[in-house]
Amino acid sequence: MKRGIIIFLTVLGLFLNAQNIKTKHGVIQLDGVPVAKIAHRSNEYTFMDLKETPTYTMEFVDKSVVDSVRDSYIKLTRVYNNDKTLELDYISPSAFSGEEKSAVYTSVKGFKIIDNRGINIKNLDELFKNPPKRKLDTKTKDAYTVRSKIDKLKIEVNNVGEILSNGVPVGYFTNLPVSFGSDDTISEKTFVDLEIYDAKSKYIGKYITTTKQIKTAGGKTFTLYREISGRPSILKFPTYKAIAERLAIMDPNFIKVQEKVIVGEVTKDGVQK
Repeated sequence: MKRGIIIFLTVLGLFLNAQNIKTKHGVIQLDGVPVAKIAHRSNEYTFMDLKETPTYTMEFVDKSVVDSVRDSYIKLTRVYNNDKTLELDYISPSAFSGEEKSAVYTSVKGFKIIDNRGINIKNLDELFKNPPKRKLDTKTKDAYTVRSKIDKLKIEVNNVGEILSNGVPVGYFTNLPVSFGSDDTISEKTFVDLEIYDAKSKYIGKYITTTKQIKTAGGKTFTLYREISGRPSILKFPTYKAIAERLAIMDPNFIKVQEKVIVGEVTKDGVQK
């Protein structure tokens, strides 16, 4: 009984002390008191004091890292000292909150740069002096590791289906559609698989359009896009470049960055071994 009373009083205390955060017609209110203003243009939000003096901006970023792995974060920039931009995690009051609510909630609850006195410049400056590290999950961290390796290869696919790494031809696609373009996404579910060969016409692997799977000659399989149970189906199609990039990771012998010794200096020139 005593324990139940303690839990009840704790929950009641949290409820009574909960801060009521609202934004109406661009005015941010804490417990019914106007403390700051907000305006937005596209996905960037500008925070101002009540005199409408801009103080900082918050831009929402949602990008593809590699394959179907995406990363969402914010870029925070001071208006009065904009030589540095922070990339930070943001928080939302609920899973269905829009960007504006998330921007305000992050400012108040996450970074405490808006309080009942308005925009707290001291806390804003402290945030730039000691920015928190982003909390990436394992899947996103692994995706960035893969992306780093891919970027070094500088893979491109030209208008005839030839694969280049750092400007050097390293392979090519076969079974391409008549209307093929290097920037196209692969949306047709054909029963003819796209096959990939290296520059010496050695078979490397294939992309199965019906299952969105890549299979290497060595037997490795990777599904580019998976359906998530319980969520609406979002049909996504890869680019030819994305397939070549993933295949390069699955088969390290497909594309290599060769180390070349020049007068005692080791450089990387992207030539295939």
